[in-house]
Amino acid sequence: MAKYTKDDIIARAKELARMIAETEEVDFFKRAEAQINENEKIRATISNIKGLQKQAVNLQHFGKKEALKKTEDKLEALQNELDAIPVVQEFKQSQIEVNELLQMVANAISNTVTDEVILATGGDLLSGETGSQIKNSDCSHHH
Repeated sequence: MAKYTKDDIIARAKELARMIAETEEVDFFKRAEAQINENEKIRATISNIKGLQKQAVNLQHFGKKEALKKTEDKLEALQNELDAIPVVQEFKQSQIEVNELLQMVANAISNTVTDEVILATGGDLLSGETGSQIKNSDCSHHH
């Protein structure tokens, strides 16, 4: 019957994670993050943004619309300033690439599991139905 336990799978997942951690994508991400942390201007801007965000929450809570609008305008200006910095753009791009890699891994896992299940239950890969669905096809129209 079952050959593997959840623990076996998690151990393999950790191996896979260590492999992912040593890819170009993650390397680039780490370098970009380090550059951001070392950059005074960026750090100051980020802490300004955080402060203004807290302020905005308070102003919203107390319904101070004009002050909130001013704070939101300041926030937008700071955010744009931040986004204009090349290393920030690199960091965001590298975040996207790492996420895409993780998404690819997740998709590969779920698609392969689905295919294996369909094959094991004698289903038809092309129709994407499992064997049990085909056998009960009379009932399956009532979903």
